[in-house]
Amino acid sequence: MKIKIKNYVPATRRIHTFQRAFTLTELMLVVAIIGILAALVIPKIAGNSERARVTAAQADINGGIKSALGQYEVDNGFYPKNLGDLIVQPSNAKNWHGPYLDGTKLPTDPWGNYYVYYYPGKHNTSSYDLLSIGPDAKEGTDDDVGNWTK
Repeated sequence: MKIKIKNYVPATRRIHTFQRAFTLTELMLVVAIIGILAALVIPKIAGNSERARVTAAQADINGGIKSALGQYEVDNGFYPKNLGDLIVQPSNAKNWHGPYLDGTKLPTDPWGNYYVYYYPGKHNTSSYDLLSIGPDAKEGTDDDVGNWTK
């Protein structure tokens, strides 16, 4: 005669239940693999985001701001003395039909710096220079993005 004990689990079954957990070695191996993958992927992503910022600065310089400067020149016969003249009418611009830029503030580059404008330009002596001073926030360095560079 067999006696049934309530909640009795045979020994073989208990071993299988215990073996379903991960060991510390397996967990450390997974963490190491994730770390190696992150070390390979993160620099590539960071490089792409910096390249995207440069592209955005070039788009501002050769797109919206260039268009606003061109429209100002068509309306008034000369380029503005500073970028603020695109938002607020200067006293010498009699045919001003602005504001030529959206908003009430001057645009900033993707790094949060104001665009630099020179008229007449140092590089484009017959018109203007427009540039972003780049991530180092210093003018005249290799990371500058201007309307005279490709």
